[in-house]
Amino acid sequence: MAASARTAAPPEPTTGPRRTAAPVRTVPLAAGLVLALLVSLLCGVGLGASGVGWADVLRYLGAGLTGGTIAPDEVSAYTIVWELRFPRAVLAAVVGAGLSAIGVAVQALVRNALADPFVLGISSGAAVGANAVLLFGSLSALGVWALSTAAFGSALLAMVLVYAAARSAHGLTPLRLVLTGSAMYYGFSAVSTLMIFAHDHGEAARSAMMWLLGSLSGAGWGSVPVAAAAVAGALLYLTLSAGRLNALAMGDESAAALGVDPGRLRRELFAVTAAVTGAVVAVSGAIGFVGLMVPHVTRMLVGAGHRRVLAVAPLLGAVLLVWVDILSRVLLAPVELPVGVITAVIGVPCFVLLMRRRGYAFGGSA
Repeated sequence: MAASARTAAPPEPTTGPRRTAAPVRTVPLAAGLVLALLVSLLCGVGLGASGVGWADVLRYLGAGLTGGTIAPDEVSAYTIVWELRFPRAVLAAVVGAGLSAIGVAVQALVRNALADPFVLGISSGAAVGANAVLLFGSLSALGVWALSTAAFGSALLAMVLVYAAARSAHGLTPLRLVLTGSAMYYGFSAVSTLMIFAHDHGEAARSAMMWLLGSLSGAGWGSVPVAAAAVAGALLYLTLSAGRLNALAMGDESAAALGVDPGRLRRELFAVTAAVTGAVVAVSGAIGFVGLMVPHVTRMLVGAGHRRVLAVAPLLGAVLLVWVDILSRVLLAPVELPVGVITAVIGVPCFVLLMRRRGYAFGGSA
């Protein structure tokens, strides 16, 4: 007896890159990116304006990882390497991986090749809470956790508002999600701008603008665990759901014929996207273009199958953001640039080139 259509494995989506040649093999590419990530993390720790030599950097890393001892006169340099640069590099990798993975999820969720993790308005919602802390000292009783807590809490509140506004009798439809998220994005952005203009100009306003443009300057070991756990959980869920994502990319009717409930999957993706976006934005601010560009570049390399894309995109995003953060620290040292400015400088021309590249289709037609 022929197998039922409901038990058939979903074919890979045909949108995305139209391959004129065989895609790069996923396993060697992923292995190469792991090696590149390790080298990038080492460079992220070793490069900076403080002038700590590479030999000392390696020695301090060894001492930090193994619990070794250092001389009293080396405490300052050790603190720079172990307490400032290393957690910052690790957090950059976590944020880059998270934005890239969620970019893949959002593009499947709304079936829109121009979607990224911020299209649902979650990031601008988080900015309202962050600005309340930076500008007006809200939640000051929480100390160093005030900013992350406020940003994450307001991101979850934005998620609830978007879900309530976008939900209809037919569930969460891609068009309603995009339109509602875009409207909420502009609404929350207006609130953030009003808060900045209502506050006296000064260092607080500058900090708020840095956060809105993306910055890892406040990174520490305390920022890493929650963001890393959220990103790891999302990667596990998305990898296990790769087959369902392939089906969803072909449309609701095709997905239903293959035994996938599109409405339920969208609700799951929406919750995962909102949680990870909130966790990432809470520690890094609003960093654009990573979640938009990296999934497209990955599909050009390995094809449109979500299992392969999810094996490569997070690693590629991690490597990219580690180097972007390095550039933000060294280009105009000692002045630090917002990370989001550099991702935009890189992302805009790459996006234009990608659109003009023959054989690439954004969502169906070249």
